[in-house]
Amino acid sequence: MTCLQDFTLTSPKVRTLQRTATDTPGRSCTGDGAQEESMKVVLINPPHTAIGSRIPDDHLPPLGLLCIGGPLIDAGFAVALIDADLSDMPLNRIVEEAANREPDVVMLGHSGSSSAHATVVALCGALKQRLSDLIIVYGGVHPTYHWDEILRDSPCIDIIVRGEGEQTVVDLMRTLKAQGDLHAVRGIAFRDPQDSAKVVETPAAYMIRNLDEHRIGWELIDHSSYSYWGGKRAVVLQFSRGCPYLCNYCGQRGYWTQWRHRDPVKLAREIGRLHREHGVELINFADELPTGSRRMWRTFLEALIAENVPVLLVGSTRAGDIVRDADILHLYRQAGVIRFLLGIEAYSEATLTQIRKGASVHEDRQAIQLMRQHGIISMATYVVGFEEERDVDLWRSLRHLLRYDPDQIQLLYLTPHRWTPFYKTAEHRQVIQTDTRRWDYKHQVLATRHMPPWRLFLWFKSIELILQLRPKALYRLLGHPDAVFRQSMRWYSEMGRRTWLREVFEFMFKTVRVREGQSLKTFLGPTLEAREYALEKAKPANSARRIIPLTESR
Repeated sequence: MTCLQDFTLTSPKVRTLQRTATDTPGRSCTGDGAQEESMKVVLINPPHTAIGSRIPDDHLPPLGLLCIGGPLIDAGFAVALIDADLSDMPLNRIVEEAANREPDVVMLGHSGSSSAHATVVALCGALKQRLSDLIIVYGGVHPTYHWDEILRDSPCIDIIVRGEGEQTVVDLMRTLKAQGDLHAVRGIAFRDPQDSAKVVETPAAYMIRNLDEHRIGWELIDHSSYSYWGGKRAVVLQFSRGCPYLCNYCGQRGYWTQWRHRDPVKLAREIGRLHREHGVELINFADELPTGSRRMWRTFLEALIAENVPVLLVGSTRAGDIVRDADILHLYRQAGVIRFLLGIEAYSEATLTQIRKGASVHEDRQAIQLMRQHGIISMATYVVGFEEERDVDLWRSLRHLLRYDPDQIQLLYLTPHRWTPFYKTAEHRQVIQTDTRRWDYKHQVLATRHMPPWRLFLWFKSIELILQLRPKALYRLLGHPDAVFRQSMRWYSEMGRRTWLREVFEFMFKTVRVREGQSLKTFLGPTLEAREYALEKAKPANSARRIIPLTESR
C-alpha cells in the first residue's frame, strides 16, 4: 500500500505525466499541436449510511464536489464524478468504478462531513488496496478541523484540503502535475516527505471574496438523476457563504470565516439557464443565511422574477430576517420561495441565550405568521437532548411548538462538534452512541441526566406526530387553497410518514447504544475550539508553515 510520503511526490504515475497547462478539459496541447494526457481526477461522493440524510426517492447533487470540479476542468484536468450516495453504492463497486477511470488523484468530501467520515476512511483503504499509487485528497468541514488526527490515523489519506476548496485544489493539482513543492500550496495538510512521523499544515488559503470567480461543474452530473420535493428536478446552490451570528453549537461558522454573497443578477441568470437548458424546477439553497443582506437578497428576488422561470426555492434563514422583510415578502413568493427552515431550537429565552442564538421567542412566532400570510411554508427545527431535560421540559416544548403553529417540524438531537464553543460545555457528558456514522442529528448520541433514551425517543416521535396530525396541519395538507402550497405539504407528509416509520423501526431493532459510555472528552478528545477561528480571511499575516509530530496531534 503506497501513500504520499512513500513516493515523495514522484510516484511512477506522477513522473510520467506531462506538465503542459491547458484550458481544454482532459488533454493538453504541446507547441506542435500534439495531444498529451492530462492528470485524471475522480471526485467521489461517498454513501451516507445515516437515516437522517436519506430522503426516500429524492436525491440532490453534491454541490461541494461540483464546486471544485468546475475550476479543475477549466484548469485543464480530466474530471469525473462518482456519486455513490445517489444509489447507496457499496464500497467494492465504488472502487471498481474508480479503477475503471484510471485516476491519478481521487478527491472525496460529503455534506454530512463528520457522520460520513468513517465511511470515507473505509473507502480510502479499499481504494489504496486496489490502486496503490493513487493520491487521495480529502476535504470538507470535518477534515478541515481534524486534519492532524486524520493523517495520523488514516495512512491512506494523503492530503487534506482545509477550508474552501475551489482555488486550493487547482493550486494543488498544478503542483502535483509539475512535481512541485507542496509546502507552497496554501490551505492543505500532508505528511512531511522527509519525516513521515510529522504532518505539515501550510498557511490557510485566502478567503474567496468573489464567489462568482469559480463556476460550478454542472456538466459532471446527469440532471435527470436528481430530484427533490416529490420528483421535481432539483439542484443545490449557494447565494452566500458564512454567517455573522455566534451560535455556539454551529459547525459551519468558522469554516466560511465571514458572510459573503454571489452577484445576485448572475445567480438569477444561472438559475434561469438551469431551468431552460436542464429542466431544473427546484433550487435548494445550502446557505446558512441567504437573506443576510436585505438589499442583495431583494436584488436577487427581482432579478429572478425578471427571468420568468417557474422554479421553486427552499432554504434556511433566521426569523429576524423574515420579520425585517415583512414589506417585501410578496417578492419572496413571487420569485418562487415556497419554504424556509427556521432554527427555533428551544422554547426558553435562557436556553437561547446560553447557545448564543441571538433570537427571541416573539420574533420566531411572528416570522411564522408572516410567512403563512404570504403562502410560504415554515419549517421549524427544534433541538432536544439537553443534559438537564426532564419530561416537563418536553411537555413545555410541545406546547411551545403548538403555539408557534409551524407548517412543518423537524426535531433534532443535540450533537456536538469538537471545534465549536459548545463542545467544551458538554465534554463531561456520557456518550451512548459510539458509531459516529449515527452522529447525524437524528440519533441520540449523549445521555441525558434525568431521562433514558427510550423515553426521550418517545417524546421525540410523539411531538412530531402531534404537530403533523393536528387539525390545522391537516387542513394545510388537504384543503389549502394554494395548489403549490398543498402539493408541497402532501409531499412532505408522505416523505415524513415513511421516514418516521423507518426511524421507529431502526430505534427498536437496529440501533445499538451503550449503557455506561465514556465521557465525550474521553471518546472524541479535547476541544478544538481554537481552530474555529484559525482560517485566515484575506492576507497572509502568518506565512510560516507548521510541522507537528503525529504523536502530538491530540
